Amino acid sequence: MTDQVEAQGGSTKGQLTGRKVLAIFVVGFGLIIGVNLFMAWNAISTFPGMEVSSSYADSQTFDDRRFAQEELGWNASVEVEGDLLTLTLVDETGRPVYPAELDALLTRPTNQLEDQQLAFERGPNGVLQAPVEVSEGRWRLRLTGTARNGAEYRHNITFSLRD
Repeated sequence: MTDQVEAQGGSTKGQLTGRKVLAIFVVGFGLIIGVNLFMAWNAISTFPGMEVSSSYADSQTFDDRRFAQEELGWNASVEVEGDLLTLTLVDETGRPVYPAELDALLTRPTNQLEDQQLAFERGPNGVLQAPVEVSEGRWRLRLTGTARNGAEYRHNITFSLRD
C-alpha cells in the first residue's frame, strides 16, 4: 500500500504544490506593493511643489536677485502656537526687520486646498504675527516682498507641525 501511495505522489516533500505557488505569489506581490507604497509616500512627503511658472524666465535674473537679497543679510524663522504664526525676521546683528512690502502665503507643499494669505501685525519683541488655521503635517511659508532699499526679498520656509 505504501508503495502505491509513493508511486502516485503521496509524498509532497520537494514537490511544488498549490499552497507553495500561492505563498510565492502572495509574498512576491506583497513585496512589490509594499515597495510601491513606500516610494509613493516618500515622493509625496518630500515633493516641494512648483516654485515658479517658468524656470527659464526666472533664471535670467536669478543671480542679480540672489546677490541683492544676500546683501540684506536677513534671517527668517517661523513658530506656530495654536492658531498664531510668529515670523521672526532679523538682520545680521539680530535687530528686527520690517520690509516696505511683505506678502506671505502659507501653503501645503502638495496641494492648494489649505492655502492662506497671511496679514501680519507687529507683535512683541519685533516679531510679526498672523492668525492661521493649521493642522498636523508639512507646511511652507512663502515670503515675497521688497526691502526699504528696493531689493526684492523671497524666502520659503518649510516646517512640520506635529500634535
